[in-house]
Amino acid sequence: MSSTTLDGGATPLPGPATAGGPLEEQHMRSAAYRNVAAEGGRLTGTHWHIAWANGLGWGFDGMDGAIFALVAPLVMQEFAVGLPEYRSGVQIAMLVGIVGLYLWPWLADRYGRRTLLAINIAMFSLMMPLVALAPTWGFFVAAYAMCRFALNGEWAIGSMLVAETWPARLRGRIVCADRAAWGVGAALAGTITAVVVGAWGWRAAFVLPAAVALLAIYVRLLCPESPYWVRTMDRKRRIRAQLAGGGRLNADDTAWIGKAEKVGIRQLFLPDMLRNTSLATFVATTNLIAFSTVGLWMPLFLKEAHGWSTAEYSSFYIAWGLIGVVGIAGAGWIIDVFGRRLGFLLMLLEGALFITLWIYTDSRPLLWTYGLLWSIGFLGVWGPATTYTTEIYPTRIRGVGNGFSWAVAFFIGYVLWPFVAVWLRESTGSFAAAFLMIPVFMLLQGAVIWFCSPENAGKELDGIHV
Repeated sequence: MSSTTLDGGATPLPGPATAGGPLEEQHMRSAAYRNVAAEGGRLTGTHWHIAWANGLGWGFDGMDGAIFALVAPLVMQEFAVGLPEYRSGVQIAMLVGIVGLYLWPWLADRYGRRTLLAINIAMFSLMMPLVALAPTWGFFVAAYAMCRFALNGEWAIGSMLVAETWPARLRGRIVCADRAAWGVGAALAGTITAVVVGAWGWRAAFVLPAAVALLAIYVRLLCPESPYWVRTMDRKRRIRAQLAGGGRLNADDTAWIGKAEKVGIRQLFLPDMLRNTSLATFVATTNLIAFSTVGLWMPLFLKEAHGWSTAEYSSFYIAWGLIGVVGIAGAGWIIDVFGRRLGFLLMLLEGALFITLWIYTDSRPLLWTYGLLWSIGFLGVWGPATTYTTEIYPTRIRGVGNGFSWAVAFFIGYVLWPFVAVWLRESTGSFAAAFLMIPVFMLLQGAVIWFCSPENAGKELDGIHV
């Protein structure tokens, strides 16, 4: 007996899911949990609830980041701050955000994915109106820092919940499809900036994302906990009880608990994990260096170098984000069908080529043409990257591993790298030199992935790590 799945293949229908321990017995009372815990790979409505929840979270992340970049010239003008002061404010907000980027996934390893994701999203939505009410530059920075602290955990927690519940053969596609929602959010931010900001000012743009609070309710009610996390907790409790009772462990349990009982961040640097930690952190860091340059300075670059108005670069952002959706979603199909490494390489080569051409042209039609083309690879690589850092860590430290890699990446990309970007701009009179560093990092990442990275396409997470 079989059922037709998302990719058109036939998969045996699973038998009834059975509980693996006391904690799983509790979760098995939920039909939603049983849907994702059953073996066999059959898709259910619960899988789609999880995907929608994570996709909506990414969409609001894209909206928030793009709004912040698009209103930058207006914020600088209202609070009378120059580029160095603005850069410092951004760095302070990102430093606070980095704490959240590590803290939320760390907590998710201890208390579960679902509840922490709901709290994370609700906190972000409640903080956004405070940004709109900021009376001073200092208040604006503090309020935005709290938004980033709340929202940054979504990077890791949402993707983990999707990866740990969807069938392995579709994992790359759905993680990338959710990640593609960032581009929809960025495009919507362009619309908000062009329409709302023009009529009511930049503050109005920060009020609308507060509606994401409803998503937290959705996550809590319809999305179950990750079976991988539940079974990991049950295994820990079983082994601890066995040891407390004087029992002897088999070799697998002995090796596993010897690692699992160590402090989370220490596990990242054990001999069996050091290579993976280094690769994941390198991928995250090179992506964040490239993206921070674009996310923070592209509107100013287009305004200074080419005289674009707020309306024009906002319209460009809309198209740029929507075309990027195609790149991310397409990358998801490639990495599931042809492998992670090829998907990375194709996106990186395409993006590096067209961003280089974009930087060197002064033609308005070519700025639009090359700009939309480089968004395919530049944004497209974020799908494989998000999948990659989720897969490369075992369940016992998937949260802390993702948190560590992306926290380091944010610190380098959004706190340290802006010094370099602004220095290059002030030394050369343009952001062109800073933008030219992007293809360099993209090609370097492609080489490392191709020659040094494992291939995890289609593998169960516990088949990659235990």
